[in-house]
Amino acid sequence: MSKKPTKTEKKEVETTGHSWDGIEEYNNPLPRWWLWTLYATIVFAIGYVIAYPAIPLINGATPGLMGWSTRADVAAEIKAYDDANAEIEAQLASADLTEIASNPELNSFAVNAGSAVFQTWCIQCHGSGAAGNVGFPNLLDDDWLWGGNIEEIHYTITHGIRNEDDDDARFSEMPKFGADELLEKEEIEQVVNHVLSLSGQEFDADLATAGAVVFEDNCSSCHGEDGKGDRDQGAPNLTDAIWLYGGDKDTIRQTVTYARFGVMPTWASRLSESDIRAVATYVHQLGGGE
Repeated sequence: MSKKPTKTEKKEVETTGHSWDGIEEYNNPLPRWWLWTLYATIVFAIGYVIAYPAIPLINGATPGLMGWSTRADVAAEIKAYDDANAEIEAQLASADLTEIASNPELNSFAVNAGSAVFQTWCIQCHGSGAAGNVGFPNLLDDDWLWGGNIEEIHYTITHGIRNEDDDDARFSEMPKFGADELLEKEEIEQVVNHVLSLSGQEFDADLATAGAVVFEDNCSSCHGEDGKGDRDQGAPNLTDAIWLYGGDKDTIRQTVTYARFGVMPTWASRLSESDIRAVATYVHQLGGGE
């Protein structure tokens, strides 16, 4: 009679002989291929640290024996483009602003370069489409303080508006008629209604009539007796529907009471002359320039 086959007993894995708190460690070494892969990555890492920039320091990183730098590559690429455009940029920097549009090659370069400058430095305030935001003018319409021809646009970009960094910056300042108690609250309500009447909005006729006197005494020296403004002073036209901060009653009251004082930086210290001329050309051809 044959014996019944018995199950092969499972061989117990040997331990390393280490024991901690009654727990023993099995001796299960890692596969050889895994170990060699690990050693290869260690060797590669050491070689990389020696050859390339790797270890951060206080003012940079270890340069590596190869001296390779992504910043240097980018700088070299920028220099290559600058060298290629040097001639036409010099031409743009010295050209008569009013003649740029009549030179197809120069105008094309200026518009494309100006678009890049605008997208980098100007869209934060004026918007990607140059339609402006509250407190930042729309560059697509024909309502320009200090003028919208290309020479005046160039001057505004160069020196900025109401900044403290350029002595030639455009400057105008509206009095704080309410905050500084130059007008009584009743007078402010009167002049607000007069301004509403100038722009064709709903208004209180009695208040507006009294406000016309307040306006003539306090506002006409800048905005004109007819309220159409004075661009040389940076005083806006109050008779149209274009408002920098808003033209409803509450916003006009806020403006009269506390005034507005928007600031544009000078770009002369940040952009080259050719860049300023390029972005001036770009803005001028958007449709709102004169």
